[in-house]
Amino acid sequence: MSPDPARGTNLSMAAGRNSALSGNGLAVASMLTWAAGFPAAEVLLQTWPPVALFAARLALAVAIMVPIWLLIDGPSRVMRARWMRAMGVGGVGLGTGMFLIIVAQKLTDPVTVAIIASCAPLIATLLELASGTRRLRWNFALGVLVSIVGGLIATSAMAPAQLGLGAALAIMSTGLFCWASMATARDFPELSQTGRTTITFVGGLVMASLLVFSAAQFGMDVLPSKPVDAQQLGMLVIYALISMGLSQVLFIASIGKLGVALSSFHINIAPFYVMVIMMMMGEEWNSTRALGAGIVALAVVLAQDRRVTRPA
Repeated sequence: MSPDPARGTNLSMAAGRNSALSGNGLAVASMLTWAAGFPAAEVLLQTWPPVALFAARLALAVAIMVPIWLLIDGPSRVMRARWMRAMGVGGVGLGTGMFLIIVAQKLTDPVTVAIIASCAPLIATLLELASGTRRLRWNFALGVLVSIVGGLIATSAMAPAQLGLGAALAIMSTGLFCWASMATARDFPELSQTGRTTITFVGGLVMASLLVFSAAQFGMDVLPSKPVDAQQLGMLVIYALISMGLSQVLFIASIGKLGVALSSFHINIAPFYVMVIMMMMGEEWNSTRALGAGIVALAVVLAQDRRVTRPA
């Protein structure tokens, strides 16, 4: 009996819908956990120098995630992993990108940094086009345009003084993060999602150690200005394990289903999540930013494209 082509097509379409649904769900969860880190960083930056917070965040994440990775993938796979590649992706991409976004938040504020990351879909799309993993279709191009419009509307709520060095550093950080996330999902196929994330975090920790050493040599502050109390430890756990560790694992899993460009659309909704969290901490609601976040959510729906070519 010959196979039914129509049935095969229906199964393929159903699988595509399920992949898109789960991929978008993973991206939403990733952004919710990522957004939780901005208010935590705001508390920590009151007494922590950016370089110290950067190093402590990665050190805590690596200390917790490496044993988990060993349990999931096993010691032999960990030893055979592409460590030199991980040093490049994690050190240059994630490490430098994380440090720049901490400095950007120090110069601006949590919501501002999250909003400026609205350039992520454009950067990620250019990366996928350059690598040949995406063909530009009209619905995706429209989604990118609408996403940028949403980001601009949300950004219009900011004072011009906020769009200076801090904004430039946030844009650079976003570009590095998009590239590193795409490389993490692509270059370590033999590892689990936790392994892919952890190995690049180790590379980031090497970069953090070098920055701390260099800062100390130049006489810069590399330790918190006040004793670390229980509140700071709690904020550091949120910032390192939830906002970075868990968020990145979810984001890499989302990229595996949607591609880095479409997954990155969800970054533009993060300012809304940050704003809600900050409002719970006493900040005022901003309708313009909420409108921008809603437009970005529409862009995610418009841009859905199940025919994207996946990396090998």
